[in-house]
Amino acid sequence: MLKKTAFGHIRTAVRHLDENPANLLSTTNLTDKMESEITLQIVLAKPTPDVVFGLQKGSGNNYETIQKQISKYNDLTFTFTLKVKGDKSKDKFPKLSGSFVQGSGDNRFVYIDIGTYAGQTDTIWSRRLKVPLTGITWKDIELLANHSMLQTIVPGTGRDGGPNCATVKPFEGWHLSHSQTRN
Repeated sequence: MLKKTAFGHIRTAVRHLDENPANLLSTTNLTDKMESEITLQIVLAKPTPDVVFGLQKGSGNNYETIQKQISKYNDLTFTFTLKVKGDKSKDKFPKLSGSFVQGSGDNRFVYIDIGTYAGQTDTIWSRRLKVPLTGITWKDIELLANHSMLQTIVPGTGRDGGPNCATVKPFEGWHLSHSQTRN
């Protein structure tokens, strides 16, 4: 998608071409710049039963937990969109942003709020699960079609038997998925 500023660059390139053909911007520069949205889905596999899990929207003290779910021995899914920006010719990886993205630079992630962090009052659990956004490439973005998304499956229960928390380790990454739900 070209924004208004990109059209300005095209007009400038045409004007400069009239003045001097050597000033023409390459078509690679125009098509390598990108701004779009992608859909991601986190599947929380076998989470601790009777605990509320939810997707954190916002950061710091200014956030809300959405898509709240309680597991009864079933997997939970959280589906959301992110903004993708960048220049494929200059940026090794796409720049991901949006109301669900936490962190900065190459250390971006999404939080799953757990127990009291998700608003549950009748629980002993107060945790957050950090799901990394690392490893999403330009090729992944290009492969996404209308009904596809990037999906990751992460363990819902930690070694202590409680809800998994902190940064997901090992993290198996994001993979192309063609359905909106996992069977």
